[in-house]
Amino acid sequence: MKQDLISDVVVKRDLTSDVATKRKLIFEKSKDGHHGYSLPQLDVPERAIGELLPKNILRDIDPQLPQVDELTVVRHYTRLSQMNHSVDTGFYPLGSCTMKYNPKVNEKVARLEGFVHLHPYQPEEEVQGALEVIYTLERLLAEITGMYRGTLQPAAGAHGELTGMLIIKAHQMKKGEKRTKVLVPDSAHGTNLATAKMCGYSVVELKSNPKGQVDLKLLEEALDKDVAVFMLTNPNTLGLFEENVIRISEMVHRVGGLLYLDGANMNAIMGYARPRDMGFDVVHLNLHKTFSTPHGGGGPGAGPILVTEELEPYLPVPVAERRGGHYTLDYDRPLSIGRVKAFYGNFNVFVKALAYILAMGAEGLKQASFDAVLNANYLKEKLKKSYYLPYDFPCMHEFVLSGEWQAKKGVKTLDIAKRLMDFGFHPPTVYFPLIVKEALMIEPTETESKDTLDAFAEAMIKIAQEADLTPEVVQSAPTTTPIGRPDEVRAARNPVLRWKPEER
Repeated sequence: MKQDLISDVVVKRDLTSDVATKRKLIFEKSKDGHHGYSLPQLDVPERAIGELLPKNILRDIDPQLPQVDELTVVRHYTRLSQMNHSVDTGFYPLGSCTMKYNPKVNEKVARLEGFVHLHPYQPEEEVQGALEVIYTLERLLAEITGMYRGTLQPAAGAHGELTGMLIIKAHQMKKGEKRTKVLVPDSAHGTNLATAKMCGYSVVELKSNPKGQVDLKLLEEALDKDVAVFMLTNPNTLGLFEENVIRISEMVHRVGGLLYLDGANMNAIMGYARPRDMGFDVVHLNLHKTFSTPHGGGGPGAGPILVTEELEPYLPVPVAERRGGHYTLDYDRPLSIGRVKAFYGNFNVFVKALAYILAMGAEGLKQASFDAVLNANYLKEKLKKSYYLPYDFPCMHEFVLSGEWQAKKGVKTLDIAKRLMDFGFHPPTVYFPLIVKEALMIEPTETESKDTLDAFAEAMIKIAQEADLTPEVVQSAPTTTPIGRPDEVRAARNPVLRWKPEER
């Protein structure tokens, strides 16, 4: 079949079963003799080129570039973009990631000329508006979390974790304490363990109790004078609120340790519960999750941290201040851990987050949390008869199912996730948290309608029925995507990242 008769959008599975051939049909557009440019004739004599440029940097042969005309290039990349799944095109129920819709007005505000044309080296008097955005957003986040002050510098949640832990370490060293251990629940995000290791701590993992929460008995046994921090996610990655969080805070502080909140799941509690009121000393937030900026695609993100008054002197420099009606950047902070991000941080994300908070207001943020929790519990109840629910309790913004029942028929969680793509839905998070076998972690967010949730539930129930009656249908999915089932290990370890000319 000729290449020009094959759609770029969907390559039917019956055309070929060879992944390499499919990739060539979709992506390989180069043909000898095709070009889409014209350049003026070189007006520099060839002799002059040899005199002006060293021979060792001159090419012996022409660069080997794809030979395609302009129209083919435009159509190719346009169609590739149409293959992308996004929140703007479909449901994106990634648990622990809060892939909620970002109102377009926030994008419009972030593109205002006064923001996009700023340069980080401009003097303070010329960027008062930008500094006001930073100052105001930090203060609003402090109010939402109940903390004292913070920094917007960290570029993502994991970066925020690192910043927060470095602050804690600097504070404890200043006090002459040489604490060596960090406690984490077995349901923790993997970044918690990695961050603790990067800061030079040993990690002690605590098994969850039968309710999927912190086991107070095991916590008591682990607490001693060597414990620097207990890193806790609340609600946790099972979507459950730690009902003993006040008790946990008292236990940790009793031995001189501090309590760190992984705030990735703030979308469930903003407006209802404040981390400081629960006893946390440091919290990081994900502006690119909870506060509207789109999450995914590699960034950009922003992971601000907020701290107690005791830890405020250690915040990274500079800190935005307002003095006499003028905004300024304060570098005179002798206990600071230093700068953790160039310039202001990911400023464009700050603008979107501030626009979101101001538009929503206190009641709007509270309603967002309410709807996120409502949507998650609605889906959980609709699906728990078709999939095993290991922790059958009221959830917060997300919940975790298990594909254990389907696995008995030879259908794995990965098969279920791939089959969902045939129904037009992005798969949920799979195989996390690690304490649930064949985990399916689902977060609907507050921005999805009941119609969308019902359609998703119907697809999931249909897949469960297929797994029971015709498992081969699920095992061979997806069937409607441009690429069916690539070798995922090979794709991860040996990805094709650039065009290469064919060997002749």
